[in-house]
Amino acid sequence: MLAANYPFMDILWTMLIFFAWVIWFWLLITVFSDLFRRHDTSGLAKTAWIVFVIVLPYLGVFIYLIGQGKGMTERKLAETQAAQSQFDDYVKTVAVESGPAGEIEKAKGLLDSGAISQAEYESLKAKALTT
Repeated sequence: MLAANYPFMDILWTMLIFFAWVIWFWLLITVFSDLFRRHDTSGLAKTAWIVFVIVLPYLGVFIYLIGQGKGMTERKLAETQAAQSQFDDYVKTVAVESGPAGEIEKAKGLLDSGAISQAEYESLKAKALTT
């Protein structure tokens, strides 16, 4: 009975409105997150943008996206590259500290300090390379 009172075009219209709201909130979150991550803008300018976006929501968001779109892209790219660089450095550090290379490096340190002999070093090196 309820479906008979709600035609198909009304369902499509409701879905379109819901989709528009989801996109709208996504745009707001994108603008606010970019605004709060910026280091080149003063607190007063950030406050002005927030008030502008809240008072005139559509106009404020669209003007921000048009005016700051290129900067948003550059900031996001720099942030992504920094995160990738940190991850790569972490992986290299972990890879060197563990595994055969890390074991050989530790054995070489022991050999250099005189804690083990050359034969023991060769034994540890062979053992690390076989695992």
